[in-house]
Amino acid sequence: MESTTAAPQGNWQKNSPAYQFLLVFLLSLNFGIVFFDRQALNALMPFVEPELQLSGTQIGLLAGGLSFSWAIAAFFVGKLSDSLGKRKLLLIIATVAFSLCSFLSGIATSFLFLFAARLLMGAAEGGVMPISHAMVASEVDPARRGLAQGVAQNLGSNLLGSFLAPVVLVAFATAFSWREAFYLAAVPGILSAALIWFLLREPEPVVHHEDGGDSMTILQALKVRNMWIAVVVGIFMVAHFVITWAFMPLFLVQGKGMDPQTMSWVMGSLEIAAAIYSIVISGLSDIIGRKPVMVVLPLLSVVGPIGALYFDGSAFVLAAIFFVGWAVNGIFPIFMATIPSETFSARHHATVLGLAMGSCEILGGVFGPPVAGALNDLFGLETFLWVLMVLAVISGFVAMGLKETAPAVLKRRGLAANPA
Repeated sequence: MESTTAAPQGNWQKNSPAYQFLLVFLLSLNFGIVFFDRQALNALMPFVEPELQLSGTQIGLLAGGLSFSWAIAAFFVGKLSDSLGKRKLLLIIATVAFSLCSFLSGIATSFLFLFAARLLMGAAEGGVMPISHAMVASEVDPARRGLAQGVAQNLGSNLLGSFLAPVVLVAFATAFSWREAFYLAAVPGILSAALIWFLLREPEPVVHHEDGGDSMTILQALKVRNMWIAVVVGIFMVAHFVITWAFMPLFLVQGKGMDPQTMSWVMGSLEIAAAIYSIVISGLSDIIGRKPVMVVLPLLSVVGPIGALYFDGSAFVLAAIFFVGWAVNGIFPIFMATIPSETFSARHHATVLGLAMGSCEILGGVFGPPVAGALNDLFGLETFLWVLMVLAVISGFVAMGLKETAPAVLKRRGLAANPA
């Protein structure tokens, strides 16, 4: 059941360019708030770790636990949204729920309490992106699908979650405490849910066929080459991402001797770059294809860990080194959303997107950080950097097996769409 790309489907022909822009903007903003809440603990770890007396393994478990419940939610909420056809409503419920969970993180008094709060947050956040990408796939012109999904997943998450989160929350924690910083992180989600409620409309459900073809199991999806390659690359790259954010802030403070404020700017400034890459890389993939960027950028990302390990100069130059390696963030929406949505027909979009995101989280995000944390405990604080390099190299080589799905590239090659 091999395929190349899905034909244009959904209701995008009925939507004005202005509404398509509004949809992508609000979904990007909402996912940015998701990551603001998710990244809050990583940015605040230099404050939380000494008070709760956390070990490296426990830090890894906190990151992995959220990824686990995130993955489970991605599987089931994506499937549920396909079945019910109530994507907007489910998105609003999830947004309100994860905002409340940020408040719970702020009142944690022990590792177990904090671990439970992060599990709940992951369960609330996991369904947000599969639903959002399914809405983009059905409501936005396929010629701009890569760019739209890149912006929806990466622009807001990098500007809000990975730039503002460390800068604002560390400053707030320094002025008050890390608990008040978590309370602050809970507010934007409520506002975002209100905007989605009043400004977006429920997408029309995809028309199902009476041919027995509406059922798609996980095993059936994984028989398609692009799907299992996207999943494998996703597992390694999500592990790469979560491990970086779980341990890099602590490494920069304890291993490189930075003060928390400098660390927050080094980490945060990278995400301005990642926000740029979310547009540049996704848009570039619409033109040159998905496969080239999926192969090259993971291999390029090794410069970040190498710089952290061996460069001892200014924080500004280290941030510039990270800037180059962090271009790999631009491929996340491609393997999580664009390739699966171009490989399968519209009626299976939320299901296969949930599979892509859920499997990446549950295998990469859940197991990666605890393993890296245990290795840090055994061999030293910098060990996770070697793990990052191994994950990056494997991802680049596996991606070489992809079949191209970009509509513009297939058109130039004279190939027709053939969704599974």
